[in-house]
This record gives sequence, C-alpha cells and structure tokens, in this order.
Amino acid sequence: MGQLEPLRFTKMHGLGNDYLFIDIRDMEEVPDDVWKDYAIKMSDRHFGVGSDGIILIAPSKVAPVRMRIFNADGSESEMCGNGLRAMTKWLYDRGEFDPGQAIETGAGLLYPEVLKTEEGRASVIRVNMGVPRLTRHEIGMLGQGESTCIDEPLDLDETMLHITCVSMGNPHVIIFGPLWDEQTMARLGQKIEHHPMFPHRTNVHSVEVVDSHHLRMRHWERGAGLTLACGTGVSAAIVAAVLTERVERHATISVPGGTLEASWDEGTGVVYLTGTAQEICQGVFELR
Repeated sequence: MGQLEPLRFTKMHGLGNDYLFIDIRDMEEVPDDVWKDYAIKMSDRHFGVGSDGIILIAPSKVAPVRMRIFNADGSESEMCGNGLRAMTKWLYDRGEFDPGQAIETGAGLLYPEVLKTEEGRASVIRVNMGVPRLTRHEIGMLGQGESTCIDEPLDLDETMLHITCVSMGNPHVIIFGPLWDEQTMARLGQKIEHHPMFPHRTNVHSVEVVDSHHLRMRHWERGAGLTLACGTGVSAAIVAAVLTERVERHATISVPGGTLEASWDEGTGVVYLTGTAQEICQGVFELR
C-alpha cells in the first residue's frame, strides 16, 4: 500500500450518515487504489476512526470544487446527498462557498443552498439533487434498456418482492410495505445489492407509507451496509412513491438518524432534499 503523510481530516455527518472529509486540493495526485485502502482503514469503527466512508475535497475543472466518495469497503460511489450537505457546510464554515455555486459530483454538477445558519455556520442546507433517471440503462440493471422498473416482482428464492428502481446518479431499489427491522434490512439488503439483476450492485431501501406526506425508511447502502441516513435514497424514495401514487410531491422522510424534507418538482423534474449537517471533530490519521 502506498503511504501518505499523516492525513488531516474532518469528521462530519448528515443525520448520522458520517464521513471523513480530506482536503486534497493542494496535494500531489494520489492513485485511486491508495484512497481505497485508506477508506477501508480509516472507516473501520474498531481499528480506525470510524465512518461510512471518506470524502475527498478535490480540485475540479468545471466547478470550484469536486466531491469524491470512497465507501467503507473501498468502492467509489457516484453521489451522496448527506455527504454533499456536509461538504457544503465544510466549505461555507470556512468561507469557501458562494451562493449559487456548483459542486462537481459523480452524478454531475449539483447546486446546494444554505437555508439557515447558526452563529455564522451553516446548519440547514437544501440540495438540488438533479432529475431522477428511470430507465434500466440509466439505473444500471439488466433488461430492456429503455424500459422502467416500477412495482415489478423480484424473486429472492425465499420470498417475492415488488421493487421500484430509480437512479439519482447512483442506483436505488425501493420496496414499499411495513418497515423492515434491522435484521431483515441487513439480510435482504445484502442479497438485493448483489442480485444478478444489478451487475454494478445497488442500494436498497425499505419504505413504509405513513400518509400522503410522510414516509419512513431504512437503508442498506452499496459498499457501506446499514446506515442511519441516505440522501440519494430518500430522493429516490419520493420519486418511487409519487410514481406509484403513494404520496404527494413534497414529503417528510423519517430515517433512523432523523428527518429530511424531500420534494419532486413537477415542472422541472428536479428533486430537492433539505436537512441538517454537523461537524463532529477534526483529527490527524497516520498508518502505524
């Protein structure tokens, strides 16, 4: 493994979905394999710092800054809504965020907005999550490329589930019904993540409809496992719930780590996600 100088990091979270942020804008280029190894070691909750992954604050050719995400298992993710809110806070609190600016992500250019501050620090952030992608080709699943997957059966041997699939720059499987407990979420989430229907794996969410403006969710994230919140998953859930006529276009989403507000604009097709982000601590990580 290549070894870097001791890494300065900031631990942040959005509703308990926690990441270690590393500013690499003034560093020499580091191979991706090294970042994957560091993500695994730093994210370990017993022998490392502990997190759902690391997020690199990287230079960009098309925006002021780029966000790169390496999950706790070392795999790279295209997008993370909670991570993007936390990164916006990181930039804002350090005087590096201007209204209307974009952040480059693996899902394209996205535009966060700081809605509320406390003592000069960002506290509530709304993110333009972009337009959902609904075809199998865009989601990255098998089947006729231009077709959609809305309330379709998926055979898991011991049970038959009905799934709705949405990409928010990364793939999501939504299962409506009574909310799964953690054990069921872990057991079925892992099976669906690795199902042959999804060659590049997928995120999985159990969603319970409380009423036409309120959903409850649990998450199994590709490369991270059980998490307390998933911003792109919440965005995918409101899209799936509207498509299947379960909720209105604006809803409160309750997740294990708290609540988010999600809306799917009928005119533009854009999903907006609003919630808090917090800084936990700063530190230095050194492999020994």
